[in-house]
Amino acid sequence: MNEMTPVQTTLKDWESDQEVRWCPGCGDYAVLKAVQRTMPDLGVARENTVFISGIGCSSRFPYYMETYGFHTIHGRAPAVATGVKLANPDLDVWIITGDGDALSIGGNHMMHLLRRNLNTQVLLFNNEIYGLTKGQYSPTSRVGTRSPSTPFGSVDSPASPCAFALGSGARFVARGIDVHKNLPNVLKAAHAHQGAAFVEIFQNCIVYNDDVFAPFTAKPNAAANQLWLAHGEPMLFDKGTKGIALDVKTLSLNVVDVVEGDWEGAGVLVHDQTNRTIAHMLVEMTGGPVALGVLYDDPKPTFDSAVIEQNRSASEGKTPDLQKLVSQGQTWQVTKQPHPM
Repeated sequence: MNEMTPVQTTLKDWESDQEVRWCPGCGDYAVLKAVQRTMPDLGVARENTVFISGIGCSSRFPYYMETYGFHTIHGRAPAVATGVKLANPDLDVWIITGDGDALSIGGNHMMHLLRRNLNTQVLLFNNEIYGLTKGQYSPTSRVGTRSPSTPFGSVDSPASPCAFALGSGARFVARGIDVHKNLPNVLKAAHAHQGAAFVEIFQNCIVYNDDVFAPFTAKPNAAANQLWLAHGEPMLFDKGTKGIALDVKTLSLNVVDVVEGDWEGAGVLVHDQTNRTIAHMLVEMTGGPVALGVLYDDPKPTFDSAVIEQNRSASEGKTPDLQKLVSQGQTWQVTKQPHPM
């Protein structure tokens, strides 16, 4: 990808003229505004930016961004994004998807985009429900979730988006919260990553799954239940009174008390965002705070750069000749035959 000269824009430049239509109080409004506020800080041009979505409430997103965009079909946003990025690698491609769109019918496409490491940003809005189709349970819905499709409570084991991403080979995995002030910082980190950047955003569905994340997002619960990670910094939360330590006997992460700020003495881990094993453990951690921010960031060559280099190498020293191409190998000529009398 060529280096682009930073472009000066404002928030208003990224707002389209379309009426934003989600349910009043939906977390999608907050995510939209966070993205629109972040774009000027990235120094990118609107004409070089594309938002691509699948199907679902979140997938209305491209209409509200003053950029190019595709509102595609259910689960296929990664496939369309792959075509767009390979056709024009200089475009800045964002994929907007939901937990149902990305992890049910779109699971296969999402897995391959992540393992290929296409240079895109993936924002997965996770509200643990199907909102657009009126509240059916989704792949991330918790056991016991009551919905029109599971009136007695879901018995499915829920999928973990970040565990899925790590298992698919993603090189950047992060988490954010729709209304949290740190979300723009997570978005900036995702954009700075060269490769497939996967961001799970906990998004409240006020109609069909209201307050499902309240145990860690509600203001009274936030400090004690949110672990915001920073590379090279100790894993502290609850105003620095608690931290995360590794139990070498059980190979698990545990919550420890930090007395008088002595986090080293308490054995608190320092976050290393290049450590894939610890990232997995943070995602799977139970009985403690929810890990947020950049969990894993360890770049490798991208799929699009590899395809470009392969095409360049294959065509090096060759002159395009369509007639020669279609005439090579086994050919024959059809001649006009006299019409029988």
